[in-house]
Parts: sequence; C-alpha cells; structure tokens
Amino acid sequence: MVATAASSAFFPVSSPVTSSRPGKPGNGSSSFSPIKPKFVANGGLQVKANASAPPKINGSSVGLKSCSLKTQEDTPSAPAPRTFINQLPDWSMLLAAITTAFLAAEKQWMMLDWKPKRPDMLVDPFGLGSIVQHGLVFRQNFSIRSYEIGADRTASIETVMNHLQETALNHVKSAGLMNDGFGRTPEMYKKDLIWVVAKMQVMVNRYPTWGDTVEVNTWVDKLGKNGMRRDWLISDCNTGEILTRASSVWVMMNQKTRRLSKIPDEVRREIEPHFVDSPPVIEDDDRKLPKLDDKTADSIRKGLTPKWNDLDVNQHVNNVKYIGWILESTPQEILETQELCSLTLEYRRECGRESVLESLSAADPSGKGFGSQFQHLLRLEDGGEIVKGRTEWRPKTAGINGAIPSGETSPGDS
Repeated sequence: MVATAASSAFFPVSSPVTSSRPGKPGNGSSSFSPIKPKFVANGGLQVKANASAPPKINGSSVGLKSCSLKTQEDTPSAPAPRTFINQLPDWSMLLAAITTAFLAAEKQWMMLDWKPKRPDMLVDPFGLGSIVQHGLVFRQNFSIRSYEIGADRTASIETVMNHLQETALNHVKSAGLMNDGFGRTPEMYKKDLIWVVAKMQVMVNRYPTWGDTVEVNTWVDKLGKNGMRRDWLISDCNTGEILTRASSVWVMMNQKTRRLSKIPDEVRREIEPHFVDSPPVIEDDDRKLPKLDDKTADSIRKGLTPKWNDLDVNQHVNNVKYIGWILESTPQEILETQELCSLTLEYRRECGRESVLESLSAADPSGKGFGSQFQHLLRLEDGGEIVKGRTEWRPKTAGINGAIPSGETSPGDS
C-alpha cells in the first residue's frame, strides 16, 4: 500500500469520464447500480448514485424515480493551464509514505525488543566478558539459569566452580594468548605443555539464586619460580556484595609424558606482562590434610567412574567433577541442613576415563565454629590418591549474614 501511494505521487493516472444512465422505474430490474466517481479537468469529483427498487411488493409494481447526487458546481470551471510547477510530483504524499514505512518498522522492532532493561543487563549484556583495569583483569557476567540451581533454589557449588573455570579460559583467550589447546599459549603449544591446577581454595559468603546476575573478576600473578596464582571475586551485579572469593595454584605439565615441568623462559615472557602484583584474596590455608583410609573414614562411596562428558579436551577428568564425587560420601544430614561455605582441594594426580574411584569422608574433630568440618579423599581402587580436601559447612540460614565484607574489590578498583 505504501508502494502504491508512492508511485501514484510520481505518476498520476487520470480516469476516463463516464456517465451512468439511470434505470427506468418499474422495468423489473432488481440490481443496484454502484456509485461511480467522475473526474473532471479542474480536479473536482462528481459522484452519481443510481438505484432501482424491487419491481413488486405484495403483487403491486413499485417504481422509484432515479436520483442523482452531484458534488460539483453546476457550471464547470476552465482547466488550469499546464505549467512546469503543477507537473511536479506530490512530495507530501511521498513523505507520508516514507513516514508510514518508518513507523511500521519501529513498531515491529519494539514488539521484538520486549525484554526489560535492568541495570545488570546493561553491563556486558551478551555475557562475553572484557579486559579491564589496564588490561590486567578479566570481567564477565553470568545469569543464574534454572538448571544451575539445586533443591535449595540456589546455585550449586558446581555452578560456581564452572564460572571460575570459564572466566579463566576466557581471560587467556581475550588476552590473545590462547593457541590450539585448552588455555595454552603459542609457546606452550610448541613445547606440548598444559596448565594443571595444583590447589584450589573457595570461600562462599552467599550463593546466588535463580535469575540473579553475578559479575566475575579474575587475574593472575606469579607464584615462586614455576607456579602461577589465579584469583577470583564473584559479586552481585545489583548490590555489589561479594558472594565468593577463590584462589588457585597452577603448574605446568607435559602433555605427552604427563609429568610436571618447569616454566620455560619463552612461556614466562608471554605471561609475565599479564601478572598483577597483589596479595591473594584468600590467605593460604597451609594446614596439613591428614590421610584417610578405610579405618579412619566415617563413610566410603565406591564404584565411581567418569563418563565421557566428564573429560576435558586434555583427556582427563574435569576439575569440577571431583567436587561432586567428594560430596558423594558427605553425610546426607549435612547436605540437607547445612551448606558448603569453604572448600580446600589439593590435586595429586589426574584421573582418566577408565579409572574407578572411591570417595572417603570423615568428620574433622579439630573443627571450630557453629558448623561442621570434614576431611575428604578421592582415590583410585588401588589406593592412588587423586584429590585430598577439607570442607567447612554452616547452617543454611547463616549465609544471609556471611562474614565476607562487601567492600572488597579487585586489583585497581577504587
């Protein structure tokens, strides 16, 4: 319809002058003659309407006189002379057509873009993350999905750990250091080296709930001669409250020999410009983790086997999967009445697809506070240690008044 209006503005079409002969009254015709417009030279419009009624009513013939409706003056005026000005197209009609098209397009766009604009959606709306703080800190937002919450309607510890792992890899990728591999730099790829986590500490102040949007900040720093430390801060996008702090130690392993390796100078030159000189967000828990066995463990869960989806691209079990296996041997009463607030893991060796594992747990008698503490061991059936750990638990209502200050910020924030 817009195209018709636009074309008629440029190419006016004149209609031939027609006349209508009024029907004869009482001629037996039952048709109704439509209104016929008539265009005249001066732009006037003449309309004539003719009608004939049914010929008979109750056996008697009925006739109506023809009526004629005219909307022009009786005496037509002379046509205006043809000049260049009155032959130009009607620009007002073209403008109206364009305006109509734009209004229709705007309406369709508003119908599609119906989602509300919350403040947390305006920051990193696509969840892609970005480099901030002079290129040293990586920041990414995550929205808590319905499939990431548990029976308590809060995000699980596995969800939190997946966010940590995802931002670590995205940081390496955004910094331009990722080559063909799982977080490997170009020089690491040439030398068949990969990163493996040796220790992980996590402290949870409060777990986010379904629909919350969290902001994750992560950065790296050197640790000794052959290690690297990575820290994370997870906060609520709306309130700025610190929800989780985490710190980890990473070392290098040769992908072919599966043995630990020193950091080559070539790799060190790649990663050192990205180090942040800052203290760890969690003070290192150097308490020795005692060894568990069949005699000292309170509960043992046997027959744990990794599935294909539990493996990462380096062909060993994903670090997050170990946490689920550790919780397998945690007493059910603890899982129902308390929530995990602190986690320390020490990774001993990797686990492959064909491995069969056992999960051992025991209450820690040295635990202090109003919650519970447990010692954990994840081992192979032959006794080889995979992961040793310690967990601390608190009543599920205590997370509302957690002890982590909300004013803590990432390096460089003011």
